[in-house]
Amino acid sequence: MKIVVIGAGIAGACCAHALVQDGHAVTIVDEREPGEGCSFGNAGQINIGSTLPIALPGMLKSVPRWIIDPLGPVAVRWRYLPRAVPWLLRWVQAGRRANADAASLQLKALSAASLQLYRMMLGNEGFTSLIRTVGHLHVWETVEPSAADRLADEMVAAKGIRPIHLDAGAIQEIEPALAPIYPRGLYFPDNGHTVNPQRLVRTLVQRCVDRGATLRKVCVTEIATDNTVVSSTDRLPAEAVVIAAGAWSKPLVQRLGIAPPLETERGYHAMLTNPGITLRVPVSSRDHHFTTTPMEHGLRFAGTVEFGGLNAPPNYRRATVLLDHAKRMFPALRPEPVETWMGFRPSIPDSLPIIDRLPGPANLYAAFGHGHYGLSLSPMTGQLIADLIAGRVTGIDLAPFRLARF
Repeated sequence: MKIVVIGAGIAGACCAHALVQDGHAVTIVDEREPGEGCSFGNAGQINIGSTLPIALPGMLKSVPRWIIDPLGPVAVRWRYLPRAVPWLLRWVQAGRRANADAASLQLKALSAASLQLYRMMLGNEGFTSLIRTVGHLHVWETVEPSAADRLADEMVAAKGIRPIHLDAGAIQEIEPALAPIYPRGLYFPDNGHTVNPQRLVRTLVQRCVDRGATLRKVCVTEIATDNTVVSSTDRLPAEAVVIAAGAWSKPLVQRLGIAPPLETERGYHAMLTNPGITLRVPVSSRDHHFTTTPMEHGLRFAGTVEFGGLNAPPNYRRATVLLDHAKRMFPALRPEPVETWMGFRPSIPDSLPIIDRLPGPANLYAAFGHGHYGLSLSPMTGQLIADLIAGRVTGIDLAPFRLARF
């Protein structure tokens, strides 16, 4: 079939790769170069089953504090609040225990085979160049777990994930660059990370092109009822269309009368190209809700959530505040020069992407809404989209990921 994949981020790249593997004639379209959207600046984490939904029980009491603190881990721009409220209410509902437990298990189903699928897509040499499998360290400055910590432990254990509990000495053995201020930690040995998210996406797209796919740099304006993809310059006829345009997916499908609960979470990072330290593993501060990832071009500090839509200017203080925390975390850190970035996470209230055949034009498919876990969830998403288009039985029940759940 002639298939157009809209979006050249990690989700679109994985969908295109699976479709090329099935022998389809694939065209990938995006107004940016591959990997220049949300995929460019994420934390690089590939979490195998340790993914948890962002909405968790008990978070409602934190919402007022989040809203009034513009530099807190979650912030809402005042002018955007009326537009964000419907999504936030669904987010709170998704955080009920039964809903969160179910979402946690479904996230595991999507993420469990991610590293194996990356190895298959990249080949052994490409995998070794781009991905490290050294685990992931979480640390706390508090001795006793909070109620939220205990809940997260229960949900991770329910998925059969058994992280290694660490005391202060064991934390220092794993990551000597950390300040000796962390009495408690968890080590997830099965997790991985990429040393360059943008290069990962570009490599996957190039492998598709090498096998016959076409890459077009155009701005898609609409999808016609006959599956023609209308761009700023021309019209691309297609027998099937996959929408994997991240945060920009919602405007496209709204023109077809489809209204997914997709919100834009603005995420930030600070990048140090000459940090003065070398980390053995990625480290997440659970007190301040950000992750430090060693990459081939330096150290990346990524995290925070800001609701402000696609058009408001960035607040780069949300990126530099991560360095304020990092300097306490890593005493030998050299905090300059620093590069800052802001990108748009495509987020669904229950943290589960929409993977579905959509109503409207025949053969229109959704592969968007991966939120914080695009690198972890996209490889299986691509396989599922290929199965849907081929009419194969999927290895994972798609009901939890269908648009009809809303």
